[in-house]
Amino acid sequence: MPRPTAAQLAYGSATVVVSTIAMLLLSQTSTGLGVAVISAAALGLGLLVALTVPVPRRRGRHAARTGRQAAPEAAAPEAAAPAAGPAKAGVEHPVHH
Repeated sequence: MPRPTAAQLAYGSATVVVSTIAMLLLSQTSTGLGVAVISAAALGLGLLVALTVPVPRRRGRHAARTGRQAAPEAAAPEAAAPAAGPAKAGVEHPVHH
């Protein structure tokens, strides 16, 4: 399992702290059982938030070893370069003087 990123740790921790304080203040509970239930709910919510934070994509194995980025999707070489042939008949291009 990969290690969590700094963003995941920060968002998860902030969610646990803020949601625990908010739920304790809103519920006004004073029993140990109530505090335990709220703490467990806040931990679950923090875990959910930490797991849903977008993780940066990793490059492929080969690209990581060689230091090169993965090749983009295969594209037709003809589509990438303009045609070198003559202009279409009937299409005039303005001449700049």
